[in-house]
Amino acid sequence: MRTMMVKKGDMVTVMAGREKGKTGKVLSVDRKKGRVYIEKLNLLKKHKRPDAEGKGGILEKEGSIAVSNIALFCTKCNSGTRVGYQILEDGKKVRICRKCQEILGE
Repeated sequence: MRTMMVKKGDMVTVMAGREKGKTGKVLSVDRKKGRVYIEKLNLLKKHKRPDAEGKGGILEKEGSIAVSNIALFCTKCNSGTRVGYQILEDGKKVRICRKCQEILGE
């Protein structure tokens, strides 16, 4: 499987599906399934029975989105972009925006 170019905490934009055009922060990444959870996007309703403390009702939680339907968000370009890699002078490998060559996610 190809490596995933997104990490927890990255800003991403949704390219396809019900949430198309929206941006958000990655909460978690499921590398085995190739899916990501994005803050306040793809909200699902879960009906929970009251427990011993009486707490229950309809809860909202984030659903997963396929990694193929998202792109990293570049603040300089103000859009989703493909990701490239570059090695800096100190030997550190960083992700860069393919459009403007700006370093992403530091």
